[in-house]
Amino acid sequence: MSAPATGDTWLVVIDPQAIFAAPDSAWGSPFFGEAMPRIRALADAFGDRVLVTRWMPTADRSTSWGDYFAAWPFADQPPSDPLFALVPEAAGLSPHPSIDLPTFGKWGPEVEAVVGRGGRLVLAGVSTDCCVISTALAAADAGAHVTIAADACAGSTAENHAAALQVMGLYPPQIIVSDTAAVLGTP
Repeated sequence: MSAPATGDTWLVVIDPQAIFAAPDSAWGSPFFGEAMPRIRALADAFGDRVLVTRWMPTADRSTSWGDYFAAWPFADQPPSDPLFALVPEAAGLSPHPSIDLPTFGKWGPEVEAVVGRGGRLVLAGVSTDCCVISTALAAADAGAHVTIAADACAGSTAENHAAALQVMGLYPPQIIVSDTAAVLGTP
């Protein structure tokens, strides 16, 4: 991939929130701290072509989300709860407001309106095995060109991270699994 800062590619940072980063959170990724410096390096290179998403617990409880929140009651909090705040290291990653959605996958009209139909995007963030894979598959299905910066993603476990990367790797050329150095064009 060519240098993203000069191209039409967008970086989408998936859910860099306290609920997914805090070691004491039931959803905290033990690899978030390793991924964050790579996310920052990518964001610095992409400049104003960065979007940051947040998962918000506002889904309709009359659907399967009701069962989901029954299984995970600690996350059934108002959207203003500090659990859903961006981590301090994510402050300033994007000049755009965060895209807040009550879905695992963040691809949809809100992101597509910015990156364009058939747009090019690099995905980074958390969790590789939930929100990143859900976003990647939906974006590819909609015709977007998706690159996964695998080392800038954090899974719930090392095994789940690897499994999600393996599944996303089954979708070339629509989804390409890569790493930060390759995305940035550095050796």
